[in-house]
Amino acid sequence: MTTSTIDTTTHSVSGLEAEAEIVIDRWGVPHIRTGGRRDLFFVQGFNAARDRLWQIDIWRKRGLGLLSADFGPGYLAQDRAARLFLYRGDMEAEWAAYGVPDLKMVVSAFVEGVNAFIDLVDAETELLPTEFAATGTRPARWQPEDVVRIRSHALVANALSEGWRSQVLAKADLATDLARRSMDPPHDIRLPEGFDPSDLPAGTLDVLQLATAPVSFQPERLRATLAEAPVWSRVNALGEVDKAVVTDGSNNWAVAPSRTGTGRALLASDPHRAYALPSLRYVVHLSAPGFDAIGTGEPALPGISFGHNGHAAFAMTIFPADQEDLYVYETDPADPSRYRYGEGWEDMRIVTETIPVKGSPDQEVSLAFTRHGPVIAADATRGRAVAVRTVWMEPGTAAYLASVGGMEAKTPEAYAEALRHWGAPGANHVYADADGRIGWFVACKVPKRPNFDGLLPVPGDGRYEWDGFTDPSDLPRSVDPDRGWVATANENNIPAGYPNEETKLGFEFMEPSRAQRIAEAMAKGAPHDREAAMALQTDDLSLPARRLLALLPEGIGPAAEIFSGWDGSLHEDSAAAALFEVWWTHHLKPALLLKAAKGDKALAALLAPGDHETLLAALEAPGSVPWLADASERNASLAETLSAAVADCAKRLGEDPAGWAWGRLHHGLFEHPLGRAFPDAGLRDVGPLPKGGSGSTVMNTRYRPSDFRAVVGASFRTVIDVGNWDESRFINTPGQSGDPRSPHYDDLAATWAGRGYHPLVYSREAIEAAAERRIVLTPAR
Repeated sequence: MTTSTIDTTTHSVSGLEAEAEIVIDRWGVPHIRTGGRRDLFFVQGFNAARDRLWQIDIWRKRGLGLLSADFGPGYLAQDRAARLFLYRGDMEAEWAAYGVPDLKMVVSAFVEGVNAFIDLVDAETELLPTEFAATGTRPARWQPEDVVRIRSHALVANALSEGWRSQVLAKADLATDLARRSMDPPHDIRLPEGFDPSDLPAGTLDVLQLATAPVSFQPERLRATLAEAPVWSRVNALGEVDKAVVTDGSNNWAVAPSRTGTGRALLASDPHRAYALPSLRYVVHLSAPGFDAIGTGEPALPGISFGHNGHAAFAMTIFPADQEDLYVYETDPADPSRYRYGEGWEDMRIVTETIPVKGSPDQEVSLAFTRHGPVIAADATRGRAVAVRTVWMEPGTAAYLASVGGMEAKTPEAYAEALRHWGAPGANHVYADADGRIGWFVACKVPKRPNFDGLLPVPGDGRYEWDGFTDPSDLPRSVDPDRGWVATANENNIPAGYPNEETKLGFEFMEPSRAQRIAEAMAKGAPHDREAAMALQTDDLSLPARRLLALLPEGIGPAAEIFSGWDGSLHEDSAAAALFEVWWTHHLKPALLLKAAKGDKALAALLAPGDHETLLAALEAPGSVPWLADASERNASLAETLSAAVADCAKRLGEDPAGWAWGRLHHGLFEHPLGRAFPDAGLRDVGPLPKGGSGSTVMNTRYRPSDFRAVVGASFRTVIDVGNWDESRFINTPGQSGDPRSPHYDDLAATWAGRGYHPLVYSREAIEAAAERRIVLTPAR
């Protein structure tokens, strides 16, 4: 296709219709060019396997419940949980539900490309990723249905919160639960008739958490015997399967030409997910006659979800719609597989499946389903069972797959039409095009709940049923607003006057700090060009810190000097940032939650980590909650906990505050998931890397309290200069490739840590100038 002299590799590939090429640029981004649409997605699948075979193989095996066959009995409980949440409906209805006429062809071609690379690995064994050799496993071949049957990677809500709220209500009241989770927009929770928080069996949420958990590879889990299999059925506070979760979010915004100073629109996006090695996101350029798009998606799926198509740019964040409900059943004492419904009893549907287990006999498992969904907990002695109903069991809700339709849109109207078929997860989509138009669209399936609000488990006897879904055209949107910008950050952005009490889109949005900070930047009126957008994406000013600084009483000792002149920026070199975050996370919040729990430590643990808005509002208006009487009590709590935090920092960082720095505590570390189990396999970690910010800053770097390690943040960042495409910028973490042998395994990490970006080249000329390697694929004859 070209005559460039860069390093070129040629492969003969079965299933390809015509010659194709993959040009890899110096930042590891593959630019795929084919002669037709089917070949385009075939090569996308081939290339995804080339760079991320271990990752996507685990994605498939986890989603289908096939881990035990490779890794043994320690994975049996997770396999069973995953199988409960597979799509089991009509496949023709499923393919049709996304509104993309050739979607089955697209997915089939992608899967055939994955399998073609696996065939190549079989012939050229040196291409096999290191992880397979370390574990003694092989990559499995895919079927098109695998991509749509797997649903457990969707970020849907709020069944877990229903369960946690019930646990609080078993000990306290709804007012106390606000310290765990505020209602935003404000809402008086309805107690369902017949609701009893003690009805939930012990461990009700374990199976749901297990089904959606990532795969962990602790040495003791890999060595587990069949007798020990039940032990590996819990998810710990880090979201890992363990003996005995952090939610995700994003920022995005689109700015009209009138506000950028360039005469062109701009779109910025930084989706937040758990940091992983390799990254959840994979940047790819897809080019064929009539289609030319670049951006990122998940490597196991065709298409892209964030990026541009040469005319329009698009991105999304999570819109925390309520798309799940827990149903509690009375079961028949004589037959626990029967549950009361209406005036009689209904039989659960029992599906028996065989799970192969490495080193042990195959295991038969029984999966139970009610009319509402999979049964996740049961207590025959008490005559109770719990099932979860979730939109992601409906046709057309395989997470992010509807992006295949939206990525081709070139007007806001066409984009909105494609989003009518978006099912899950709930998403804020933003759009900007070369004609200067911008827009924001909420897209998701939202159940209609005529007589309940979805915030607590309900009896499964027929009194509380869904009545279809809200029409997509009735979901919030804004196109070409007069203010010249749209932005979302998972906050409550339901417009004033929208009938949310009727539609019940949701009441549990994320804290508004990031959204408020973005709005502050936009309100300044300065041109919001590419440089301004990159600066805002990496902004580390904490609004909670600024609010708390305003409340500090006199007589706070050494903290006064440390905080003197500090504006609330959580820079990695800041001593004040270190003190603030240690104070807020380890001292002030726990003290406030214990007050809210009236000294009950077990209840305080249920309220943790606490709702920022509830706690900050209580401090700003003492007496507004029963557990903080007045300003005197507030000031005493602030001073006492701040003194303890100063002593804590001295232990962690040394006696002299001049040597304190937030980045000495707060760090990014990308751990290879197999590194602990196979320390001699060359499976390198990346980091630790000092980081600024927190979960409350636009540069979201949410951390785990135990060691301040950043665990959630931007999995990818991009700023798209709409129409001036080669001047767009991106960064992935920590590199594009999942292969430790590749130069692109960790080559982006230092840039990420330093808040930098690289060009997202798009034109043929810019691609050739940045080209590092070329792979030519020819049809096998």
